[in-house]
Amino acid sequence: MATPVVTKTAWKLQEIVAHASNVSSLVLGKASGRLLATGGDDCRVNLWSINKPNCIMSLTGHTSPVESVRLNTPEELIVAGSQSGSIRVWDLEAAKILRTLMGHKANICSLDFHPYGEFVASGSQDTNIKLWDIRRKGCVFRYRGHSQAVRCLRFSPDGKWLASAADDHTVKLWDLTAGKMMSEFPGHTGPVNVVEFHPNEYLLASGSSDRTIRFWDLEKFQVVSCIEGEPGPVRSVLFNPDGCCLYSGCQDSLRVYGWEPERCFDVVLVSWGKVADLAVCNDQLIGVAFSQSNVSSYVVDLTRVTRTGTVAQDLVQDSRPLAQQSAHPSAPLRRIYERPSTACSKPQRVKQNSESERRSPSSEDDRDERESRAEIQNAEEYNEIFQPKNSISRTPPRRSEPFPAPPEDDTATAKEAAKPSPPMDSQFPVPNAVKIPQQAELVDEDAMSQIRKGHDTMCVVLTSRHKNLDTVRAVWTTGDIKTSVDSAVAINDLSVVVDLLNIVNQKASLWKLDLCTTVLPQIEKLLQSKYESYVQTGCTSLKLILQRFLPLITDILAAPPSVGVDISREERLHKCRLCYKQLKSISGLVKSKSALSGRHGSAFRELHLLMASLD
Repeated sequence: MATPVVTKTAWKLQEIVAHASNVSSLVLGKASGRLLATGGDDCRVNLWSINKPNCIMSLTGHTSPVESVRLNTPEELIVAGSQSGSIRVWDLEAAKILRTLMGHKANICSLDFHPYGEFVASGSQDTNIKLWDIRRKGCVFRYRGHSQAVRCLRFSPDGKWLASAADDHTVKLWDLTAGKMMSEFPGHTGPVNVVEFHPNEYLLASGSSDRTIRFWDLEKFQVVSCIEGEPGPVRSVLFNPDGCCLYSGCQDSLRVYGWEPERCFDVVLVSWGKVADLAVCNDQLIGVAFSQSNVSSYVVDLTRVTRTGTVAQDLVQDSRPLAQQSAHPSAPLRRIYERPSTACSKPQRVKQNSESERRSPSSEDDRDERESRAEIQNAEEYNEIFQPKNSISRTPPRRSEPFPAPPEDDTATAKEAAKPSPPMDSQFPVPNAVKIPQQAELVDEDAMSQIRKGHDTMCVVLTSRHKNLDTVRAVWTTGDIKTSVDSAVAINDLSVVVDLLNIVNQKASLWKLDLCTTVLPQIEKLLQSKYESYVQTGCTSLKLILQRFLPLITDILAAPPSVGVDISREERLHKCRLCYKQLKSISGLVKSKSALSGRHGSAFRELHLLMASLD
């Protein structure tokens, strides 16, 4: 068996002491490749910025070791499962506990966030898989079929399927809309540690302790190829973002594979031991590993790694003629995911013996807040990572830079240091004095008149808007939020409504049912606006209403009529009917816009999922 040329493209970035006791789980943020979350035997979840020495935030509340952690795609929420079977969800932007989910009878082994909605899947040592709606704190599905611990869960990119890997040597594929198993993939002879969906095609990869990686066709439900001879158990795999290859984190090496035909494009030696998670960002692969209480991070420069094409020396034996060993682009075309569609439409709720699902949200939330804390250890880095998402910025977001590579060897460093540096003044001539133009000495009034030139129309618009906001503010100071919103709507200026909603959206407790009846028609207008900021505000407000009031509205409308006359109940029923009618009107608009690409498309797809119960 021939071995490919080993390229020297990897380096160790840092090593930190992550917990006071042993580290039991960790995960990388896949969107940024810069956020790291660790769970420890000290019952804490700690958050770190890669290549920074200090912990950003420490999350407490679990009473047993944290054995599984997962970040959602925007890296705004984190879910952690403990040895006792409890699951906690934190809002990282608000720095507080969001939900506590109870139901598993053994330790949590795996977790994953749904790509479009506020759903979490959990796999446990008790062999059960549960799908949770974290808005209502309820289990909406329970999947049974594995006979041993479920080690890995992954949602498909379109959110329709859930793949599970378990110690019983099998991989199973579950249909979320039908609530049943679609297919089972046998073949591994050891526990299956990891599964990963191809980002575009109907293809699934699984890695096992039997030192094999198998690729499965999700249209024909059969094996495509099998790569054998891994140096150790396969614990971490990741497709390249464009889907051209699969990265496998092996014992002290990174291997790059193709699957039609099976082949190894490259091998990179990395001294990371047993790597736990991988992410790709800025043409760099970030790998993290842990040992006892220490966590180490490593970087591989992917620009120096062979990721596609025919390789001269194959790690995987292939008896076919070279003419048949084509690169992946010429492989049979598969169906691709339909990204705009959403899953979990109107799931069948599992019967619960307890009344925890129907309990008032406030009582349990208050208890969670007392028991769980988000301790911000590094305010500067916390504000830099999480707070910009909540503020309006006039400049484009700053992109993370690739991690700089160290010199390849000491000789290169010595040669670089021996080079004579040019004189400082030849590179950056420093003037003796800075001359300030006379125009800069204008007084404030003159400067403002200079700025206003050519902007008369805009000044008139802003002046009118300021007067309108003053009118709304005068009502706001009385403490009557509903009347404030009514006055903003009566002005018939959407910009004023947007300004007011941006304030109300910051505090969910300000929302009441009668406020929804006034705001929903305005939200429908905002969602059809040509201004991006108006659409974004409308999406945020609608999401708050759906999360806070849709379960209440549906429950009240489904309740049997009461005996006798209850005026307050009749008023509440009337408001619920009005809100339901308005939401039905908006749902068609949301569905039509869920096919959009970009940030707004993602927001509309999430709203479409939240409104599934209206169908």
